[in-house]
Amino acid sequence: MIVLNGGSSSGKSSIARALQEILPGIWLTFGVDTFIDALPGGGDSPRAGITFEQGGTIAFSAEHRALERSWYTGLCAMARAGAHLILDEVLLSGGAGQDCIRSTFGEADLIWVGVRCDPEVAASREAQRLDRVEGMARQQALSVHAGVVYDVEVDTTYRSTDDCARDLASLLSLNALPG
Repeated sequence: MIVLNGGSSSGKSSIARALQEILPGIWLTFGVDTFIDALPGGGDSPRAGITFEQGGTIAFSAEHRALERSWYTGLCAMARAGAHLILDEVLLSGGAGQDCIRSTFGEADLIWVGVRCDPEVAASREAQRLDRVEGMARQQALSVHAGVVYDVEVDTTYRSTDDCARDLASLLSLNALPG
């Protein structure tokens, strides 16, 4: 399983889609956006347990966090059953989020990829997207990487997401993908 972690508008979803087209076998992509879309109101309902605050900060209810743990447990079951997964994540708690995923997935082979992007470039991309809360990209660009240990990192500031995906696929084929 490949875990892509980066801030909003860093290019994670585009890299995931590109990887699906170039990696051998069939890969499924899930992540924070998939999870949020499945929540009441696509995450916009108060019942979703998400509060988008001024400046791009996000807060979660305890109920939301419990459901998120269930989400990861389900993804883990898919991986253990043989599905190739790419997780498109924004680890708002940095290393603590990585620890949570690691503990849920246990012995599963996880390849950790940091997707970096200059905060100003990410903010510029965010401004062009209607589905983003202003300030998230700038706020998350560096903080999501705090305390996270990666196997490899890519930077989409000046490189295309397709080039980053090709680099990752090349590296992963050298290291022989599990399964």
